Amino acid sequence: MSNVKIFISVIIILFLGVAMTVLVRDTNVPVNSGQYDEFAQCITDSGALFYGAFWCSHCQAQKKVFGSSAKLLPYIECSPANGQGQFQVCSDANIEGYPTWEFADGSRLSGELSFEVLSEKTGCVLPHTEVTLPVGTN
Repeated sequence: MSNVKIFISVIIILFLGVAMTVLVRDTNVPVNSGQYDEFAQCITDSGALFYGAFWCSHCQAQKKVFGSSAKLLPYIECSPANGQGQFQVCSDANIEGYPTWEFADGSRLSGELSFEVLSEKTGCVLPHTEVTLPVGTN
């Protein structure tokens, strides 16, 4: 009977250890945070708009560089679910291609934009990106 108690005690201790590890990790990292959250939020706060369509490969690529932070971008979907035509908001804005970025000064740029260009146009500080050097490089 004492072996059963020891076994149960070990299982409980392991369970508590795992639970504490999960709790400690979760308190250190905000839920659903992304690497470029501050940059994406700044772009939105600057008044920029990002017009696109779900079927547009360049729009998807633009979002992909932001990773999970893309959810904070000022994205406006222009295409109905059937992929035909354009929503009125995009038609009213005279959007002719995707992606189209419109900035607070009224200027527009089309295509996938680099972080550097977005920083220039919005005044947002470029995010710190880690550069991984190949093995054996100083």
